[in-house]
Amino acid sequence: MPKIHQEVVDHMMENDFFSQWLGIEVLEIKEGYSRIKMTVRKEMVNGFGIVHGGIPFSLADSAFAFACNNRNNLSVALDTSINFIKPVHVGDILTAEAIEIHNGRSTGLYHITITNQAEHSVALFKGLCFRTDRKLIGKDGL
Repeated sequence: MPKIHQEVVDHMMENDFFSQWLGIEVLEIKEGYSRIKMTVRKEMVNGFGIVHGGIPFSLADSAFAFACNNRNNLSVALDTSINFIKPVHVGDILTAEAIEIHNGRSTGLYHITITNQAEHSVALFKGLCFRTDRKLIGKDGL
């Protein structure tokens, strides 16, 4: 694995205070791919006693960002969608795996599957990104 993929994600995590607040742990990074996890805390639950939909969405969005940016080419979301399959509860350990479906010059398409500790799919996320000509790290990087 080229070192740049991990360096880019390390840089992103260092500056991504929301992902840090979520408690995200990066498990695996490869070109166009990421796998991350987090544990659901009580402050993430809505008034119905289940996790707020923004939590699995945010986990998937972080996996999406790590996968589509790890070539060191600043990419931003153009379109995202999520399908919630099963409820998520306090204490659940969620894993998001982002798989690149298409890597174009100006766009990329990713499918992110979110599973719980029992390896049941709890949500499916699709993200389309736009690739800019800016670098995240190194020459002309942020």
